[in-house]
Amino acid sequence: MTAQRIGFLLWPHTRALTLALAEEALRAARRLHPEALYEPVFMSAETVAEAEGWRLPGQAWNGVLEQCQRIFLVADEIPQTVPAPLAAVLKQLSRSGVSIGALSAGIYPLAQLGLLDGYRAAVHWRWHDDFTERYPKVIATNHLFEWDRDRLSACGGMAVLDLLLAVLSRDHGAELAGAVSEELVVERIREGSERQRIPLKNRLGSSHPKLTQAVLLMEANIEEPLTTDEIAQHVCVSRRQLERIFKQYLTRVPSQYYLELRLNRARQMLMQTSKSIIQIGLSCGFSSGPHFSSAYRNFFGVTPREDRNQRRGQSVAEAAPVVAERG
Repeated sequence: MTAQRIGFLLWPHTRALTLALAEEALRAARRLHPEALYEPVFMSAETVAEAEGWRLPGQAWNGVLEQCQRIFLVADEIPQTVPAPLAAVLKQLSRSGVSIGALSAGIYPLAQLGLLDGYRAAVHWRWHDDFTERYPKVIATNHLFEWDRDRLSACGGMAVLDLLLAVLSRDHGAELAGAVSEELVVERIREGSERQRIPLKNRLGSSHPKLTQAVLLMEANIEEPLTTDEIAQHVCVSRRQLERIFKQYLTRVPSQYYLELRLNRARQMLMQTSKSIIQIGLSCGFSSGPHFSSAYRNFFGVTPREDRNQRRGQSVAEAAPVVAERG
């Protein structure tokens, strides 16, 4: 029986965990099922000097992918480009019907090539705004993973294992997926349609129902913030009682927590979208540019413009060795 070769094209800075989850699921399946003859093949998509410490496995891509029955593009930081020869091969394989997937930030090169246009793709919540702005033709979801025709995608983290278990289930039946899950001591097999974000009560470290209701209201009203009195009225407690609950569980009053929530949302948009600072401030509930800039500086220690420029400068500096290597 011929082994099924699954190619993993790796971009620099891919994390060990991402690869370990994928590889161990396939290797466990091979141990447990005589017909699950998976052969993972790891290849570097870009030839760059790796930093000390964790090094990507496998060899540099040799220009051939045709022997792989499935291909996954893998990255944990957003790749800037796709080498032209690799782009040509991936497009050719797509036209021939080869199943192509992406793990974590691997969706970016796949979308850049237009190979996700019209497809559903699971996008990590940290990159969702940036990705949807760049690639409006892709149906970006906040699910753990997506399997849309011949395109597979997992948002990253443990969802990589969830997607591979779905592959095993479709290839060899749910019993094998369950056996691999048990072998890896995974509590349950999660469906792709499950949401990425953990339940709010877990994030808050509290199951107090009034606190959960109040924070959900805040998260749903970022652009037009509610007053503390309005939030208290919605969750059916007095203002003093609401403030007492926030102080007890979150060590801050509701207005302070709400402001931090809006500022963190603004920072995420600054780093992930090309919207103007004024647009971002307004969409996060600030009445004017100076008001937004002042609140941002008081909380983060820099203005929105300084923060965006610093982050972009860091990105350019980190990309410089890659450019030099290509040259």
